[in-house]
Amino acid sequence: PQGSEKAKTFVHAFLKRSMPKMKDEAIQDMLTRKAVVLEHYPKKKTKQKRKKTKGFTAKQRRELRLFEIEPEQQRYAIFLPLHELWKQYIRDLCHGLKPDAQPHMIQGKLLKADLHGAIVTVTKSKCPSYVGITGIILQEFKHIFKIITKEDKLKVVPKLNNVFSLELDGFISYIYGSKFLFRASERSAKKFKLKGTIDL
Repeated sequence: PQGSEKAKTFVHAFLKRSMPKMKDEAIQDMLTRKAVVLEHYPKKKTKQKRKKTKGFTAKQRRELRLFEIEPEQQRYAIFLPLHELWKQYIRDLCHGLKPDAQPHMIQGKLLKADLHGAIVTVTKSKCPSYVGITGIILQEFKHIFKIITKEDKLKVVPKLNNVFSLELDGFISYIYGSKFLFRASERSAKKFKLKGTIDL
């Protein structure tokens, strides 16, 4: 039939174009055996490198004012619910803060606890102007606490050379800021050693 001749011509031309180095006799031989294998070279897939998402630098964070609390938000009453949440968090962490609880066990847990929301007081300091400052910790950085006082004033208190006290359910704990120069995230994994005497 005429259609089969067209198909034969097309296949012959296709094979000639696909395999230009092969002679006509070899192509004809392949057609008579009715087995045609075309060589295929798959393209190598190039692996795309994943781009790591970069966070903001310290300079960019300062420029964007990410950690600054707006003046209209600097009110003690706003953060009292945060303090209530913190108290419940510490009670759960220390299994109730019962009178028969061992102080060193509670102290060890407080050293690693999150202090955002705790009410602290500066009890000792090499700078007398810091002594007596009391308020809720709003932010903790490596070297400073940001504290909001009952007078709605935001105080930036350095940890170095200051001793802080916090009270919860009759249990008073003291924080020696000079030994506390860690970020909150670093502190949770830090192993603190017991020391007999600690200086400012």
